[in-house]
Amino acid sequence: MPVNYTTPDASALLPVAGVRLGTAQAGIRKKNRPDLTLIALTPGSHVAGVFTQNRFCAAPVIVCREHLAETAGMRGLVINTGIANAGTGEQGLAAAHATCAAVAQLLGCAHGDILPFSTGVILEHLPTERLVAALPAAHADLSENNWHAAAHAIMTTDTVAKAASRRIASADFSLTVTGMSKGAGMIRPNMATMFGFVATDAGVAPGLLQQLAKEAADVSFNCITVDGDTSTNDSFILMATGASGLLIENEYSPHWPAVREAVIGVAQELAQAIVRDGEGATKFITVAVSGGKTPAECRQVGYAIAHSPLIKTAFFASDPNLGRILAAIGYAGVDDLAVSGVRVWLGSGGELILVSAQGGRAESYREEDGARIMQAAEIKVQVDLGRGAANAQVWTCDLSYDYVKINADYRS
Repeated sequence: MPVNYTTPDASALLPVAGVRLGTAQAGIRKKNRPDLTLIALTPGSHVAGVFTQNRFCAAPVIVCREHLAETAGMRGLVINTGIANAGTGEQGLAAAHATCAAVAQLLGCAHGDILPFSTGVILEHLPTERLVAALPAAHADLSENNWHAAAHAIMTTDTVAKAASRRIASADFSLTVTGMSKGAGMIRPNMATMFGFVATDAGVAPGLLQQLAKEAADVSFNCITVDGDTSTNDSFILMATGASGLLIENEYSPHWPAVREAVIGVAQELAQAIVRDGEGATKFITVAVSGGKTPAECRQVGYAIAHSPLIKTAFFASDPNLGRILAAIGYAGVDDLAVSGVRVWLGSGGELILVSAQGGRAESYREEDGARIMQAAEIKVQVDLGRGAANAQVWTCDLSYDYVKINADYRS
């Protein structure tokens, strides 16, 4: 079960004007479950995206990059689960293009106005004929109120659907931001998340929208890890329909700060939900690193802690073997780090205890205090590097027996 997370009710997921979603059962890999999602966008919508840095990126990622390089104006997205269409060569590219062509015919637009997305097993070919055959059903199901159903349809090993909404309202305007994500394993995004789709009815200029997609990914999906693996299919997509009538052309718009804050807030909620639903997770862990020379340096240290199987298994066992944290800080790659200036705290709830200072165990630290804190479902590791003013956060989970079971049985 996920750590302190439940899927929002359908009524809590606010429709975004200009965005309609539909789902269908295509039987991509397993029968009798929704595995195909179609998103239709009103003409004039702009789309931005960031994608995996894995050199073995999937065919849909290649096609998405091609289409977005040609135009930011998109009319539709198509998402399938079950098979990732990665490691499939020219046949995989042909399948992605054929999928786009079929969706374009349904929506009455050009092939290049469609973005395809696939997730699931790598090195298997996409059954394009089954996907295309199910598209009319997804098209018939299109509705502004289908975020809840779509969030369920994009799941793979997830145990819960992940979605979030925000509404921005003032005396002169009202805007909505709603999004969904999927992911529970193979999580160490090197750009975004396994899948993240966020939409707003604000009108945002293409260049500014791409800037926001990158910024939102960097402080949300690029700050999570479950197992340290970067997927071949990671994609984070930001859609702006302009259906509210409000146009934001640059970052000096008086409404820009509110839109930026809402998009980042939704992205962070979706990213944290992925970690809370990490395969076999029993604990949600925040690693907060401050006192670095740069945010990148702080994130580097944070990831060293968050990736360590020794640290993650210690958290699962509630074992305060906290010397493992010092070891991870030491091998994180900050070559000129003065360990005498590093301090480490462990906390949960409102309690925060000093574990290490001046290069060793803090005089005030008692192992029974560490053991007590590590029993909690939500734990914070706080590190001060003592060498600057930069900071960063990384979110992760523990590593349990169930992680091995889930991944050992994934294809069965």
